[in-house]
Amino acid sequence: MSAPEKKIQFAVIGGGVIGGGWVARFLLTGFDVKVFDPDHEAELKINQVIENARRSLPGLFEYLLPDEGSLIFCSNISEAVSDVQWICEAIPEHLNLKQEVFTEIQAHCSKDAIIASSTSGFKPSALQGVSLNPEQIIVAHPFNPVYLIPLVELVGHSKTTEKAATILKELGMHPLTVRKEIDAHIADRLLEAMWRESLWLINDDIATTKEIDDAIRYGFGLRWAQMGMFETYRIAGGEDGMTHFIEQFGPALKWPWTRLMEVPELSEELIKKIALQSDQQSDHYSITELEHIRDDNLVALMRSLKTKDWGVGNQLNTVDESLESTSVKPSEILTQRSPVLTSSRVVPTSWLDVNDHMNDSRYAEVFSKASDIILRRIGSDVDYIARGFNYFTVDMQISYLNECLAGDKISVFTSIHLAEGKKLDLRHEMKNAQGTVCATCTQFLIHVNLASRKSCLPAEPVASILKALN
Repeated sequence: MSAPEKKIQFAVIGGGVIGGGWVARFLLTGFDVKVFDPDHEAELKINQVIENARRSLPGLFEYLLPDEGSLIFCSNISEAVSDVQWICEAIPEHLNLKQEVFTEIQAHCSKDAIIASSTSGFKPSALQGVSLNPEQIIVAHPFNPVYLIPLVELVGHSKTTEKAATILKELGMHPLTVRKEIDAHIADRLLEAMWRESLWLINDDIATTKEIDDAIRYGFGLRWAQMGMFETYRIAGGEDGMTHFIEQFGPALKWPWTRLMEVPELSEELIKKIALQSDQQSDHYSITELEHIRDDNLVALMRSLKTKDWGVGNQLNTVDESLESTSVKPSEILTQRSPVLTSSRVVPTSWLDVNDHMNDSRYAEVFSKASDIILRRIGSDVDYIARGFNYFTVDMQISYLNECLAGDKISVFTSIHLAEGKKLDLRHEMKNAQGTVCATCTQFLIHVNLASRKSCLPAEPVASILKALN
């Protein structure tokens, strides 16, 4: 996610929930953004979304994000779209209005700029209308909150969507190209099926909003977060996989279990019932509090998937690999007793304990990752480990000096105190953005043969690198 030397500039037309989310995603990943929204409260609303993003997005990663880009609020569309490479349309879902806006955008923007609609339902061909440059207009449909959820559905001309996919990856997102345009794309068509069935369950007094939400969040929603639908059902089929699952449960599709082809009349009575149940379900929390809870939980869930490099965890680990090159400075000369920067990151909300500061165990995690950087610097890397050698920690002493809170920027500086034979003694110092020392750590490691699980002298190239340090 490292921003390129010549930064892409983005424009956002429409500053609602989705537009504000796009602004936050662009801005916090290091890119410049221009915004136009005629709403006199647009700036306030967008800044609120940005603050939510600042609170949560950095916590997904093990390294610092690039420096924030600049944010400019414009007085009209022409000012916003001039000299930018990506124009995000995020206005209400009215086709005529969108077509009018696209006409104005194309009158003032570069012919090479990507014009990406956030529409959840319209096909690109409908959006393009009578445009003289229709290939320029595509769908880039995100999911709320845009600054955390990585998925973006891309629909449109292949040349433009390919270019868009490359840019979205630079933002740390996961582009999903929809090969054939269709109303509501892929994800929202699936969501609509669940929405229809949920409305019937409420209409017929079978379930409340809370009971439906509980069925999802305590049940299949947990499986879907890591494996989706088909991988989940493949496992359910046992060793014979999907074939057995369909043979066993396929006939049930003909049973009258669902009412997906119908929808209850959204009468005033039904709307009031849904609204009342929803209010009762969440009456202890404001919308802002629910947003914070949602974001904190999303960060925790996605971070947990990083440990197994699975699903969204794989995508986040890929971003970390990109960020590492800018957060850690391998160019610094490594010498004995001379501290080098080994870690620089933000404290995520999921790391807090009951006292609302960083949990004790997380200090050890940060220092361990700093040690990993040093080990790679002295040659104990993936290839070295594959040969059957590495270092084991035998003693670790941490002194806690000052609090680390959610959102704090922390940096670790590490020095090699001793490198002699099998022994490696590291000294870590953790500082906050103000330069205050928050914690120190001494870590004693022994070189080990991974086959015998016994200590041994380092092999090459580690032996030579350590010798050069002395």
